[in-house]
Amino acid sequence: MYQREFENLLRTAPPRAMLFFGENEYQIANYLQHYINITSATDSMLTLYFDEYSFERAKSYLSQSSLFGGTNLLIIKSEKKIPKKDLDILIELVGKNSDNFLLLHYKGTASNAKNMQSAFTPKKGANWLRLFEPNVRESIELLQKKSKNISLDIDHFALQHLMLILNNNIALCANELNKLAILEGKVTSKDIDRLVYSTAPLAVEQLLIELFEKKPVVATMTKLLEIGEDEFSILRSTQFFVNQIFLFHAFMKLHGHIDSKAILGYKLPKPIENQKANLALKVKSPALLKIFEYLLEVELTIKKAPPANRELLLYGAFIKIQSFL
Repeated sequence: MYQREFENLLRTAPPRAMLFFGENEYQIANYLQHYINITSATDSMLTLYFDEYSFERAKSYLSQSSLFGGTNLLIIKSEKKIPKKDLDILIELVGKNSDNFLLLHYKGTASNAKNMQSAFTPKKGANWLRLFEPNVRESIELLQKKSKNISLDIDHFALQHLMLILNNNIALCANELNKLAILEGKVTSKDIDRLVYSTAPLAVEQLLIELFEKKPVVATMTKLLEIGEDEFSILRSTQFFVNQIFLFHAFMKLHGHIDSKAILGYKLPKPIENQKANLALKVKSPALLKIFEYLLEVELTIKKAPPANRELLLYGAFIKIQSFL
């Protein structure tokens, strides 16, 4: 289903069973909240997050009358594919009781989501919606809508600036709008610079992961430079990142496993630990040595270069580093 069709249905006859998936998690969260609002099911709803999903528990919930005499709203968030036979039974239970709703937010692969779509058919009073990552125009429109809802006076250019320093993360931007709403009067770019913490460090980490995965890095680097990161701070972050990858690489060779607490002195979140372990596993020792030596040369070159040439030298350095990997 197209998003415009779904928006029309929300105004007339919202499907009582929906599969949501795709890259725009902010908008999916908005739709889930919209269902909570229109069903007034805050007190009676059941949300099963990830490994909490149990078919028997979901079935039992939809099989009973609401304890509060209202709506049974079941929200499932899962990264794992849910068997079609489970979904068929749950959607059948939704169809038998007009007070039942089922919302599945699937966070796994698009191919698995496609396999589950066949359970969510209009014939059963169900449907599915895939939401793609919004472009800049769509993101601004979402934030303008959010601003209007919370009576925040902020113009198009200030919203663009907010998106720039928060690396186009709509959810983060929306949270910051809630905070900015306490200000009196119109919110400007200067207010944002003064009050909003930039996600540049996260963007640098993203840049370096893309570098080691041999992905294009020009767009991310350009964005970093636009929000005020300078060539030397990016270079220092690169040296620090390469050193971490080396430590992971050496520890893995010595011990055959990864323990970020033993390597760094503090425990990284598991997904980040695994990501760095995978990067360290792919890179070879001679390549790391070449990168270390090259970074020292680049640092001296950039320090001696005129300011106008430093950005170009940094781009060239990253291309050269990828050739070593």
